[in-house]
Amino acid sequence: MRRPRTFLRLLAIIAGVYIAWCGLLFTVQDSLVYLPGLAGKPLPDRLIPAGVQRVWVEPEGAVRVEGWLWVPPGGPAPLVVLMHGNAELIDHCTDNAEAWLRRGYAVLLPEYRGYGRSGGNPGQDAILADVLAMLALAREHPGVASGPIVLHGRSLGTGIAAQVAARLQESPRAMVLESPFTSIASFAWKYGVPPALVRNPYRTDQVLPTLTCPILILHSRHDEVVPFAHGERLASLNPGARLVELSGSHNAGLSLQPGYWRAIDEFLSGP
Repeated sequence: MRRPRTFLRLLAIIAGVYIAWCGLLFTVQDSLVYLPGLAGKPLPDRLIPAGVQRVWVEPEGAVRVEGWLWVPPGGPAPLVVLMHGNAELIDHCTDNAEAWLRRGYAVLLPEYRGYGRSGGNPGQDAILADVLAMLALAREHPGVASGPIVLHGRSLGTGIAAQVAARLQESPRAMVLESPFTSIASFAWKYGVPPALVRNPYRTDQVLPTLTCPILILHSRHDEVVPFAHGERLASLNPGARLVELSGSHNAGLSLQPGYWRAIDEFLSGP
């Protein structure tokens, strides 16, 4: 009888260790998903680029969340919402914002809670609410044209962009997903825990099949953070999705490659 009891005792120990491990990861998961500490410090106010109009939303109490809005001269312009990746700030997105401006777009750069000058703690529902609130404010600007918007997300921002698209009253004009993941939940088993424990699932794989807008996916086969298979999977979920393969690592700066903006220009010009 000792062997069965020993075996059951061993199983109980293993189960207890696993439950403790799941509980630990459930508690600290936000610190694994969001990395504002690696993003560095924001620019001093005096160095914020000329032409930027700062947009603030105050969702609760003393929490203030910042956004930047660029409006090109010459009348109302269509709006693109540019959502940055993890360990980044809106301060790091000026090159891409200026590239969209040269193409005749107004640009909204929403910051995430806990990043840069923004207070609060990041979380999927909170970030989505902030982005939608900033979007509503941007639409009131006389330099922003009414009508469908373009959503552009990179890495973490792709998950946010997809969730924003799912919550808009009208379909976006188009969506650009750069180095996207199918979902944060898909990485759960990498840590040995079930996806059901993920509080910030960002299920892009569930949103894409429901969208009717054109979708451009830019991904590198050499991406060491988000495997290229994620981009391939997402492209297979919507007949309006197009996958363009670029080269380089996850943080190599895909937008610096000649094919990056060429792919976006061809995509926006239509079939």
